[in-house]
Amino acid sequence: MITVDLDLVRKYDISAPRYTSYPTAVEFKDFPTPDPLLAHLDRANVDATVPLSLYFHLPFCETLCWFCGCTTVISTNHKLPDTYLDYLEKEVELMAKRVHPGRQVVQLHYGGGTPTFFQAPQLARLAAITRKHFQLAPDAELSVEIDPRRLSREQVVALRESGFTRASLGVQDFNPQVQVAVHRIQPRAMTEQAIRWLREEGFTSINIDLIYGLPYQTVESFTDTLRQVLEIQPDRLAVFSYAHVPWMKPAQKLLEREAALPSPETKMAMLKVITETLTRSGYVYIGMDHFARETDELAVAQAARTLQRNFQGYSTKAGVEILALGISAISQTPHSYRQNHKTLEPYYAALDRGELPAIRGVELSDEDTHRREIIMRVMCHLTLDYAQLSREFGCNFAEKYAKEIARLAPLAADGLVKLSPGGLQVTDLGRLFLRNIAVCFDAYYAPESKRHSRTV
Repeated sequence: MITVDLDLVRKYDISAPRYTSYPTAVEFKDFPTPDPLLAHLDRANVDATVPLSLYFHLPFCETLCWFCGCTTVISTNHKLPDTYLDYLEKEVELMAKRVHPGRQVVQLHYGGGTPTFFQAPQLARLAAITRKHFQLAPDAELSVEIDPRRLSREQVVALRESGFTRASLGVQDFNPQVQVAVHRIQPRAMTEQAIRWLREEGFTSINIDLIYGLPYQTVESFTDTLRQVLEIQPDRLAVFSYAHVPWMKPAQKLLEREAALPSPETKMAMLKVITETLTRSGYVYIGMDHFARETDELAVAQAARTLQRNFQGYSTKAGVEILALGISAISQTPHSYRQNHKTLEPYYAALDRGELPAIRGVELSDEDTHRREIIMRVMCHLTLDYAQLSREFGCNFAEKYAKEIARLAPLAADGLVKLSPGGLQVTDLGRLFLRNIAVCFDAYYAPESKRHSRTV
């Protein structure tokens, strides 16, 4: 079990990136045309052995959860996905023309928004579009984000028939007062019914998302939510710290009317309860917000050092290129990130012109790729081997990054990392502070910046 020192939590509660990419999305720039970013896509497709990970952003939601930080389109019109699928098919066709036909898809993920806003025939259509243009590996991992409030048995059947075996369910909190405050009413029975359908239809991995730091949450109330979640026995849990960024997501201002957001002290106490309760209950603390059973693929991948981190969080596949489709979706090649238009009108217009709808991104320098690798190993492998990195980078790692290593000294003194002449090892306690460790190697990080969420 991991024991949380609240004094250290207070000390290291800073604004820092979540490192779903490096450089982070705040460094992305608008491009007059997507040509420079697409050139990186073309270069990456020379090697047919490099596997692919496909991500589809399905943005529609019937109602807005007031804490939400995702790119969404709010509507009750369930015919909207038909038009969206028309344009997704155009994007898939354009993308497939630039992808080596021998490359296999080893991961496929539907995110949102609410993917289960799409009805069963629409979900089946998207699966057919994908398989028409891409080759899925026989053991490909297919996962989907699910809102239990917007789920039917028919949708579960359609997803399973399309090959999906993994589902992530948004829960956030079981407390009725909290649910009313955040505009998301979801009784426990509704969540249990969704999981029962998923299990009965053959889904083998269930993740539950929780958020701490929402209005009216207390240590006692969230402890009760954790108790109820543990009774459901999910395979994984993602327990996120609520990021209050109303300057980016204006709807979050609605939560300020509640005048009941937990204090920083309360959030810290909740983090302590979360970490200690889940690690005591048989879950491995993967890092950041993620917990998984010892036999789960996340824990196995971390032990095997094949775990990676991307815009969907932690992933079990290393060395994949991410092709992301739909509005706001972010793709990744070895030397670039590119993001699509964030709203429907310009996204549709680009595809009507026969263009891929990428509008912004960043081209990575060799130094960027090195620092990305360093930060990924901290976040995923929890260790740095200086000799190995020296060989891979063609330099004396300890000398080149001496200033960065020196920044780790206070963290080592507090027991977050163990430093030796040959490398770095994150301690069990240090898993709570991975973002603090990673920023030591971030060339773009500005301590005074408020562009990122707090680490707690």
